[in-house]
Amino acid sequence: MPDDLLNRLKAGALARKGLLDDTALRRAADLIAQVQRDRLETLRFGFVDQHGIIRGKTLVADAALSAFRAGVAMTSTLLFKDTSHRTVFPVWADDIGFGKGVFTGAGDALMVPDPATFRVLPWAPHSGWILCTIHGPDGAALPFCGRSQLARAETRLAEARYSALFGLEQEFHIFRVTDPNLRHSDGGFDERPPETAPLNHGYQYLTEARYDAAEPVLDDLRRHAQALDLPLRSMEIEFGPSQFEFTFDPGAPLVQADVTALFRTMVRQTCARAGLHATFMCLPGQRDSVPSGWHLHQSLSNADGANLFTPADAGTITPAATGWIAGLLAHAQASTLLLVPTVNGYKRFKPGMMAPDRIQWARDNKGAMIRALMKPGDPASRIENRLPEPAANPYLAFAAQIHAGLDGIASDAHPPAPVESPYASAAPQLPADLGAAIDRFETSDFIARHFGTDFRHWLATLKRAEWDRYRLTVSDWEQREYFTLF
Repeated sequence: MPDDLLNRLKAGALARKGLLDDTALRRAADLIAQVQRDRLETLRFGFVDQHGIIRGKTLVADAALSAFRAGVAMTSTLLFKDTSHRTVFPVWADDIGFGKGVFTGAGDALMVPDPATFRVLPWAPHSGWILCTIHGPDGAALPFCGRSQLARAETRLAEARYSALFGLEQEFHIFRVTDPNLRHSDGGFDERPPETAPLNHGYQYLTEARYDAAEPVLDDLRRHAQALDLPLRSMEIEFGPSQFEFTFDPGAPLVQADVTALFRTMVRQTCARAGLHATFMCLPGQRDSVPSGWHLHQSLSNADGANLFTPADAGTITPAATGWIAGLLAHAQASTLLLVPTVNGYKRFKPGMMAPDRIQWARDNKGAMIRALMKPGDPASRIENRLPEPAANPYLAFAAQIHAGLDGIASDAHPPAPVESPYASAAPQLPADLGAAIDRFETSDFIARHFGTDFRHWLATLKRAEWDRYRLTVSDWEQREYFTLF
């Protein structure tokens, strides 16, 4: 490693402000050397926004040194847009809601690249990919950065002398594009989605013939995931038409959140290049579609690496698992917005969809919100939260799980008895729609305590704008129901 390169990085603004430590600077120097050695042409610097979407800038490879010395500036309005890409906050006012002069005038924020996230894109091998955290223009920490929020949650885990593992099951759909709807009339905010056709018929769960038919597409996704060093475990045919599931080995929360963001983006970009449309929308509007879930498997270990969810005797649960489950249940209503952040995600909450509609746990029942998979002697003992939808921001979802679980342990909380009939129990209901979830979220002391009041106001404002646009739009159902009746 050339000493002059490392010295130039250490003299940069990011190093002086403590935003890149010595380990990160050495990794950055190795990265820059690799970029030069492998003759990469471009570097994509991206951050995961409030909606879980990667945004950012592409720089020429020669700009890598500058990016790791000074960061990459971006327009701060990206932090204040809803899912229609409209800027919700009044950025031309003196105070947009966070203090006078804070992010007014559409000024800049700062992307700080994490060299540990560097990958070469297998579908664009001339280009590298680097995830970033978001800071104020002066380098100050921001509550709006999901990656930073999760890092703080991991710090809280470490201070309690715990570590957590998260395992992922990611369901999604892939369709053939029959008309991309890319006319000039489709260039505005309210774009028409592409017209599509399924890759296969549905309702043939785990059928070998269906996997074989889809194997060329799934092979591309598998190879790209493996080339990105994502901990892929299985590729499966799901229940609905053109519905698939990829599962991943467990890992540390921040690593798994990065895996989720990179995987979703890789799937969409790989499919788009092949004339396909991949979507992590929970319930696409096509006939006979089956909603997709995003199941979060979780376990907790002590400083010695022992799984604290592994019970000593059959039919029992450990004190750590007791508190963790109780915490997730206690804070489920406040956290639902972080786990199910779209209007569409709540249309999965109905009996028979193997999705929860109320706040409860069960031992091995896929209709309950929390599924306890814990056996004596099983080092993989864990709980599974079946509430999240595939569109959830992984950093915010994981942080909510960690804070809720730790609160349950710290307060020595105990959950109610497990249920056997999850769709017939008297357990409290989950929020029925996005509006109800926003109401619970923006009045939650749990959210304010662990994520901050500015974060709570920020996300509630963005999601309220999304909910209001949905609520005030005349739907096809209304047109069919009332237009000729009245």
